[in-house]
Amino acid sequence: MFEVILKGHDKYYGVSDVVRMFFGVPEELKDEGKVTVADGPDIRIVNELLPDGKSVTYADGKTYEFEGEILEPGREIKRSLYMALSDITSVKMPWGCLTGIRPTLVASEEESAGSLEEKYFVRPDKAALAVETSGEEQRILSMVPDNSLCIYVGIPFCPSRCEYCSFVSSDISCHMDRLVNYEAALEREIKAVASYINRPVATLYVGGGTPTVLEEKEFASLLDCIYTNIRIAPECEVTIEAGRPDTITDGKLISMRDHGITRICINPQTMRSDTLLKLGRKHTAEDTVRVYSQAVNMGFDLINMDLIAGLPYENASDHVDSTRRLIELAPANITVHTLYKKRRARISREQVMDIDKSRGELDACVAESYRLLEEAGYHPYYMYRQKDTGHGLENTGFAKGDTGSLYNVAMMSDARDVLSFGAGGMSKRCFKQEGELYKHRVERCPTVKDALTYIDRVKEMAEKKISFFGF
Repeated sequence: MFEVILKGHDKYYGVSDVVRMFFGVPEELKDEGKVTVADGPDIRIVNELLPDGKSVTYADGKTYEFEGEILEPGREIKRSLYMALSDITSVKMPWGCLTGIRPTLVASEEESAGSLEEKYFVRPDKAALAVETSGEEQRILSMVPDNSLCIYVGIPFCPSRCEYCSFVSSDISCHMDRLVNYEAALEREIKAVASYINRPVATLYVGGGTPTVLEEKEFASLLDCIYTNIRIAPECEVTIEAGRPDTITDGKLISMRDHGITRICINPQTMRSDTLLKLGRKHTAEDTVRVYSQAVNMGFDLINMDLIAGLPYENASDHVDSTRRLIELAPANITVHTLYKKRRARISREQVMDIDKSRGELDACVAESYRLLEEAGYHPYYMYRQKDTGHGLENTGFAKGDTGSLYNVAMMSDARDVLSFGAGGMSKRCFKQEGELYKHRVERCPTVKDALTYIDRVKEMAEKKISFFGF
């Protein structure tokens, strides 16, 4: 059994985050003052926070401490622990001891990529990526006024459940009867809250699930409800996550175009049809190309397309081939995600992490995809990380010119308020902290996750949000 004894602090969460990178999912035994991994190596170490704020980790007769600037306690304990585990395992993580969802936030606090490398052991290519992306995130965020509101409308249904997914979405092949009732409930919530909104709406994002899983009649009705009840100014960025190519029809594209929407997402995840079939998706790569062409011909000029690196059933180099195919299509945005283990997904953590690299050198292939994108005129504009991601990598959105998504940056920044409609949504208010340039205190207001419960309690959910925002 692997054990970390905590001494002089109670930063169990931070210790667990670092341990997870090396040995898998840990258990926090707070009554015993330690974090363990039952099937980890037989090693016992001590992670101590000293009175002067410095952290020291003791392992196998060695002492690990950073000689330099002392960080805040949460980061300090992770740094010395990372130094020990990296030495013990002879493994260096791409992002060093950074475990948080937003490495660009840390980059914004530093003077250079070199500082990230020195203080946090971030690999040079990732440090440079973080600094470049952080600058672009801050530029885009400045385009979203502080007093504005970002709105999210969620449709937690998909035509099928992908093997890697654990979102609160439901497979509509089993729940067709719920879809019409859900859309009607969503309209009731929007109408109940909309009259209280007294702030400009900077962005509107209709996501899921797969919003275009709605039939054409319900899809058009939802858009009519949004535009009738919420003041959508011409400068407001509106995005529809059309998602699955097999759910996109001419009628739905026309509904979006008639409302003046030009930003949509068409997400193949991979351009290998055999992989799509095995993952449980009901479309081919050829369907993606066909629907993309339809959308372009109808005037949609801001299209994002998602890819996932590290998918099972294909080699890492197949991801590079998919990147090349999307570059040939030339959408405005291409987002590269790295597969990660979602809690309730059918795929196992072992499959996701691919420790023995049976699917190839994922790290190198992601780097090659980034190189191809930048060579083709794309640049990184936002980034985030998730736990249990293959090889400790990240998710990065790339854009051509000034086409990056305002909503993506604002939502991920935790620096702009988000009003969320629909089951599983998370509304939040962000309060700037005195003396902090980019950090905000965040208050959250969750909506019930289950679609049937949401339908039954939609009036309560609406009243909860009206009270939460106080408008």
